[in-house]
Amino acid sequence: MASTDFSAEIKSLRSTYASIEEVSDVPRIRADIAMLSEEAGVPDLWDNPAAAQVVTSKLSHRQSELERLTSIQTRIDDLEVLVELAEMEGDADAMQEAETELKSVRKALDNLEVVTLLSGEFDAREAVVTIRAGAGGVDAADFAEMLMRMYMRWAEKHGYPTRVMDTSYAEEAGLKSATFEINAPYAFGTLSVEAGTHRLVRISPFDNQGRRQTSFAAVEVIPLIEQNDSIEIPENEIRVDVYRSSGPGGQSVNTTDSAVRMTHIPTGIVVSMQNEKSQIQNRAAALRVLQSRLLLVKKAEQDAQKKQMAGDVKASWGDQMRSYVLNPYQMVKDLRTEHEVGNTSAVFDGELDDFIDAGIRWRAAQRRPQS
Repeated sequence: MASTDFSAEIKSLRSTYASIEEVSDVPRIRADIAMLSEEAGVPDLWDNPAAAQVVTSKLSHRQSELERLTSIQTRIDDLEVLVELAEMEGDADAMQEAETELKSVRKALDNLEVVTLLSGEFDAREAVVTIRAGAGGVDAADFAEMLMRMYMRWAEKHGYPTRVMDTSYAEEAGLKSATFEINAPYAFGTLSVEAGTHRLVRISPFDNQGRRQTSFAAVEVIPLIEQNDSIEIPENEIRVDVYRSSGPGGQSVNTTDSAVRMTHIPTGIVVSMQNEKSQIQNRAAALRVLQSRLLLVKKAEQDAQKKQMAGDVKASWGDQMRSYVLNPYQMVKDLRTEHEVGNTSAVFDGELDDFIDAGIRWRAAQRRPQS
């Protein structure tokens, strides 16, 4: 087996890093950090907590971006030193350590390269994910719950905070729908490639004859609204209905009418919230999600000629994008990128990075001007 040409590999790493650094515009990131640090240092900043939260959140995000870039450069430098020392001393263990670190740095660079493809207007935002059961009866409701757990596990693996905003349980098992936030930089840009129709094929655990069942669930991903987004909704365009929150199996978990269903009359968009403690909190959460959806509608209308947004965030039955087959064989396959994995259990346990990376690269390729 030929030994690794570390000189060539490190040269390749440095070349890739230089390209990423240029696209990322490091001087601009440093300038933003300086400006935001100055804003964060204003004595009366927290007189307006909402505005202060925006400033400190943006500062944290930009500092994380810079740290992600500089840490990779440091690792490449350290790898080069490690290889030089190992070669000088003929240390086989150190060479093996260098092999391992080389693979790890290459993987980190690949991930960083994917982040540079997230250049859409809202890509840096946090995300609101809604999952709805589709055709397939109780199997579809169970599938919707499986998908929710999958995304929650993915977020947990990355250390991303989540907040469940609404859960509508099906009568027998699973979920009719669920809405939750993923609070991390670039969560929207990253997860927006997951939007669409997901299909599950398996032996139904709810069929006493053990027949194979195909069921569907729709995933919608929208960017979280920010304080400076100018989306004003006239009160006469909103209808608000209140009802009693319920838990699994239709059992009441609240003795007051605290759950809120908000309908935007002109577009027909409906948002439901029931996981907050009071009607006022549910109403505020519903309004924020409604504003986020209308923000995308507005952007999609503005960019209709370029068709930049519509394909990314709408989860209609016509845009089936991934199949999860558990019988007669085990396979999860993305129908756009052709990426597939045989370990279905790992995927449902949140191992989604390779699918997401492939989706982001596929989307970037679709957006490039055709020659």
